[in-house]
Amino acid sequence: MSSSQESQWKIRLVCATRESTAQFFEKTALGRSLRIYKSPMIELRLFPQNASGLSTVYNHAIEEAQGEAVVLAFMHDDIHLCDFFWPNHVMHALERFDVVGLAGNKRRVARQPSWAFIDDRFTWDKPENLSGMVGHGRGFPPDVLSFYGPPFQQVKLLDGLMLACHSDMLHKRNIRFDPRFAFHFYDMDFCRQADALGVTMGTCAISVIHESGGSFGSPAWRSSFEKYLAKWES
Repeated sequence: MSSSQESQWKIRLVCATRESTAQFFEKTALGRSLRIYKSPMIELRLFPQNASGLSTVYNHAIEEAQGEAVVLAFMHDDIHLCDFFWPNHVMHALERFDVVGLAGNKRRVARQPSWAFIDDRFTWDKPENLSGMVGHGRGFPPDVLSFYGPPFQQVKLLDGLMLACHSDMLHKRNIRFDPRFAFHFYDMDFCRQADALGVTMGTCAISVIHESGGSFGSPAWRSSFEKYLAKWES
C-alpha cells in the first residue's frame, strides 16, 4: 500500500463499554488515551452502556462499515495507548497481514484454550511460538512488561485485546464474530474462521498497557471453552 493509498483509509476504533459516553472519556484507559489523542486518521465507534456480547457489537460495526474504505480496530476499553504513532504502525502491519493484533501464537494445537496456553491447566507455550509485547498495570510505567516474542510474525491465533483489519476484507470473505461467544473465545473463534479461509494474521508493534489480566478458568470461561471445542474439535 502506498502512502497515498494509506491516507485514504481511516481507522475506526470499535469499543464496547459499560460506561456512559462521558464516563468512557473520564474513567476508562482507552477513553482517557483518546481524549488527548487527536488524529484525522482516527474515528471512534463507541457502544456506551453496553450489555450485549462483544461478538454482537462487533458484527454491528462490521455491517455499518459495508461499502466504506475503513480499517476496523476492535479494542477493549481497558487499554492505555502509549504509542503516539500507533495508527501508522497498524497501517504498516496491514500491508503485510490481513488481520493484525498485539500478541499471538505461530501455531495451534488440539484443545488449545488460549493463544498463549496449550492446555486447560494454563501451560504456557514455548517462547519460540509466541509473538508480541503487552504492558500490564493501571498506568505508565506498567507493573509488568510481557515480552512474548518478536513482533511482525505470522500467527495462527491472536489475542482479542486488539484486532484490526480492513472492513472490505471481512465482507468479501464473509467473516463475522460468532454470537455464541459473548466474550470468552470470540477471538479464538474469529482466528479459526480466518485461518480456514486462508486469511493471514500477524502481530504489530504498538506500545499499550492493559489493565485486566483476564478471567481464565471462571465458570463463564469454561462454558465458552466447551462451546468452542464442540464447534471446532468435535
